[in-house]
Amino acid sequence: MTKNTRTPGHSPKLTKLHKLSIAGVATLGAATLAFSLAPNHTQATTNDAAISAAPVAFSQQPIKNVQARVTDQQAGASLKTQAIEAKKKAADAAAATKAAENVRKVQAASRSVQRPAIETIAMKTVAMKTATTKTYATKAATTKTYANNLDGWIRQSLDIMKRRGIPGSYNGLHRNIMRESSGNPMAINGWDINAINGIPSKGLLQVIPPTFKAYHVPGTSWNIYDPVANITAAANYAADKYGSMDNVNSAY
Repeated sequence: MTKNTRTPGHSPKLTKLHKLSIAGVATLGAATLAFSLAPNHTQATTNDAAISAAPVAFSQQPIKNVQARVTDQQAGASLKTQAIEAKKKAADAAAATKAAENVRKVQAASRSVQRPAIETIAMKTVAMKTATTKTYATKAATTKTYANNLDGWIRQSLDIMKRRGIPGSYNGLHRNIMRESSGNPMAINGWDINAINGIPSKGLLQVIPPTFKAYHVPGTSWNIYDPVANITAAANYAADKYGSMDNVNSAY
């Protein structure tokens, strides 16, 4: 029977070779254990390095889609703005057209109202002109003409006296004219007291200039030698002093 060379509690004695073998195995085991304990860190480091070394690639499709949507939105907004502006222009044009139509209606109504008035005024104007023409024609037809002689002068003077309310008759005028000047409208008295005083009597009824001026009748000449003016002024004076030329039978 072989001897038990292993005593409990004691290790067998190792040779140098055994020690070197054990040390190698231990070293290899330690290295294996270390590698097995840190595989993730090593892989992460390797992955990070690979990621940072690789170029970054972005997909262009999402950006293009966003740009398209923005462009579509801008185009839609532009179309809406154009539509609003077109609608506003159409509304303005319609309002302008309506305003112009209202103006035309007002003008037409005004013309329709004014036309009868204008026609009435025109008719009245024509009627007035016609009436005026008729009046002038009547006056022309009724205007008296007088002979350029003593008879005509007396009759014209009598018509003026009648309009002015100056009394006198044809006979009274004719009688005093014949006594004073013999019917000569240019007669001048150069010998009586008036002549001596420098204001000689003149005309048909021998009126001195101050008397003629004081009793001149409007509508007659201011010429003292004018037959009608001389007769009418003298009759006006006689009416004031004697009541009428008919009451004068001598120098007055």
